[in-house]
Order: sequence, then C-alpha cells, then structure tokens
Amino acid sequence: MNSPTQREYGVVAAIAVIGLVVLPLLNGAVPESSALHLTTFQLGVFGKYLCYAVLALGVNLLWGQTGILSLGQCLFFALGGYALGMHLMLLIGKLGQYHADIPDFMVFLEFPKRYPSTGGLPPHWIPFRNLGFALAAVVIVPALVATAFGWLAFRSRIKGVYFSILSQALTYAATLLFFRNDFTFGGNNGLTDFKVILGHDVNQPATKRALYIASGLLLLGTYAFCRWLTTTKFGLIQRAIRDSENRVLFSGYATAHFKLFVFVVAAVIAGLGGALYVPQVGIINPSDMGTDKSLEAVVWCAVGGRGSIVGPILGAIGVNALKSYATHSFAEQWPYFLGILFILVTLFLPDGLVGIPARVRGLLARRRPPAGPTPPPSSSPS
Repeated sequence: MNSPTQREYGVVAAIAVIGLVVLPLLNGAVPESSALHLTTFQLGVFGKYLCYAVLALGVNLLWGQTGILSLGQCLFFALGGYALGMHLMLLIGKLGQYHADIPDFMVFLEFPKRYPSTGGLPPHWIPFRNLGFALAAVVIVPALVATAFGWLAFRSRIKGVYFSILSQALTYAATLLFFRNDFTFGGNNGLTDFKVILGHDVNQPATKRALYIASGLLLLGTYAFCRWLTTTKFGLIQRAIRDSENRVLFSGYATAHFKLFVFVVAAVIAGLGGALYVPQVGIINPSDMGTDKSLEAVVWCAVGGRGSIVGPILGAIGVNALKSYATHSFAEQWPYFLGILFILVTLFLPDGLVGIPARVRGLLARRRPPAGPTPPPSSSPS
C-alpha cells in the first residue's frame, strides 16, 4: 500500500490535468451560455474541497502512517486561516461599513477606547499589515502550538485514546477562547467580508481561479511530499511506530522525537490548507476549529482509506461533495448519513474506497473454479 506504482502516478497526473487545467478553462474560457461552463461559485466550492483534502493528508500522516489519532487538527487549520485572515482584514481600510482604518468589528466593539495609542488596532495585529509576516505566521503559529502541545504530551508518553481526548480538550479550550470578543479576533463572527488579496478584488472570477489553482498546487505538492516521506527510512519508522511502538523503543529509537516531528509537520500542512481556505470561503470563525470538524476529517481518512496517500484525498472530496448534496436535500438528516457512512466503512470496507479494487479482485478469484490437474486423454477402444 505504501509503495507507489506507475498506475497511481498515471491516475494522479490525469486528475491533476483535469483539476488544474480543464476546470479553470471551463470557468474562464467557456462562455456562460454553454452547458459546459463552470460557474465561479462552483469553482470556489471545488477549491474548498481541495483545501479539505490537504487537511486530510495531514490527518492521515498522523493517524494512517504513524498511528496517532489527533482530534484537534482543525485547530491548526483554523490558526493558518486566522493568520492570513488578519492580513486580509487590515487591507479593507476605508472599504468597510464604518469607513475606518481598522476592521469593522473593532469599531463596533469600541477598540479605539481600549487601544487609543494605535487608533484601536491591538498591538499584535500591527505586524500582520505585512504579507510576508502573515505568510510566515501561517506556518510558524501552528508549528509553535503543535510543538508546545506535542512536546508535553509525547514527553509524558501519552498515547492512544488518552492523546485523542487531550487533543480534543485543547481544541475545545481554544474554541472557547476565540469565541470571546475581548480576545480581539472577532468573537463568534470571526473574520469575514474580505475585499482584496495581493491587490486584486477577492470576489473577481480571475482571483477565484488563481486561488483555486493555488489550492490544487498545494494539494499536489502535499501529496508528493507525503508520498516521498513514505518511501524513506523515516517513513518506515513511522509505520513501525504505528504497528508496535514498544518494539521500536527496544530497537533504540526515541519514538517521542519522531512523533513530535510528524505532529508538527501535520500541523503545518493543516495551517497551509486553512490559509487558502479563508479567501475562497470568505470567512473564518471559531466553529471552523471545533472538535466536530476534526472528527469529520478523521471520517474522510477512514472513508477514503487510512494509511494510503490517495485515499484521504478521495475521502475528503467525496464526503464533502455528498455533504453539499445532503445538507441541501436532507438538512436535518445529514449527521445521520455521516454516522452511518462511517459505521458501514468500518465494518465492510476497513481499507476504505482505495481498498475496493482489491476486494473485487479477491471475490472474483474466489469465484473462479480451482485449476486442477489436467485429466489424461481417454484411450479409444481398438
């Protein structure tokens, strides 16, 4: 499962061409009157799916490859989104409803009275005026949080279900903190109403196409990195930790260091996905880092195929496409659909969607009659 094949590379190349070339052309080059035209809204939805797929690859790097079930990966996803969202909010300027130099929610919450020396802008927001600082924060902030939490957890040899519960508690605490208006990040409304990115109107079709292509390139690069990592000695140790950590410890490896490194890398991957998610969706708020979102990301990996590289991508895109349909047609029943899907996959498809071809081949092989010895030719009577 972890060895790349020519067929896998061919499938990935074909999907990359369709996703990065064909779909943007259907949006930008095909006239709106054509049945083949892809609307900007649809392209934005696909871009959101690609960001979710990046998050799923990070979850799989932890859970599928290393055996660490973290229920807090959406915290890092949201932190990356907030880092870029802060820069986008500061670009609004006079374009907001209050026509002030600070974001509208700061005017509404009377931040000028709290921070008179900076005109109402909290001091930790000031560096985010610089795009380079914001992009660096997309990587550094999730990495620092993951390093602090992971070092304490792995140093204490917390693992299994206890690590899952602890990561869930961290996410829940962070969610409550971001819901507070005095935490200066927009409270329950979060950051929204973005206007400009890199000098371009964020709502223009050309900008949406560029963001979609950037999401596709990020997904392709993340896939290549994860695929490369599985072929290295480090990837072999990852899977050994997943299968039997005690044996790896007895072999002389410091498993805590390996797990911490993977945890930080997965957090950075999630943060990058969150950064591109924000300008395409147009909002980031504390609900995006909720524990239920992290649980959904685990379901994507399970449905697609935990432990594979392509599986989490298929699971993230497939489950979210199903969610978009189900929430429109069966809004109240969607959580039941998700739960039933997870149960069915766990019981009948433990290898996920990527395991279906192997199961079909196995069924066909069992149905074939066994090849017995060739009977000797019958001798004709003389």
